[in-house]
Amino acid sequence: MTARLRIPVAVRWGDLDAYGHVNNADAFTLLEEARIEAFWANDARPDPWPTAILAMGPGAAVQTLVARQEMEYARPMPHSRSGLLVQLWIGRMGGSSIEVCYSIHDVEPDLARIGPPLTSPAYAVATTTLVMVTTATGAPTRLLPEHRAALEPHLDTPVAFRHRR
Repeated sequence: MTARLRIPVAVRWGDLDAYGHVNNADAFTLLEEARIEAFWANDARPDPWPTAILAMGPGAAVQTLVARQEMEYARPMPHSRSGLLVQLWIGRMGGSSIEVCYSIHDVEPDLARIGPPLTSPAYAVATTTLVMVTTATGAPTRLLPEHRAALEPHLDTPVAFRHRR
């Protein structure tokens, strides 16, 4: 069974809409925070994620660009002092792109950082297609073998959206 990453994210007061739920645009920001934690290399972190392999930020030779994002909401996301839990996995790997899949859940105490798919109800499911590009030219660049090796243990079935036409 594929190992999924489980990344806690804080829900800030400013993420809420007038109804007290996480605003739909801010839900994408929560996914972005989890994605950066999961994939960006951070030498200062004492316990990096095994997928934190992309040297990003100012001066990086390669960047990831968001090519597509989609989210399907199952129920409103509440404010919670303990935050929410974003589960991530890879739905597809192309030559220069990856499809990151997500589900957003309540935080579960003492849950391992990596494990099998969660069975608790999700607030939403989503996907982001990231394309690797060379910073100097903006041209797509191939995923390196070490990127593929780090991501393959997390490759699983892509999100199946219910409400597609």
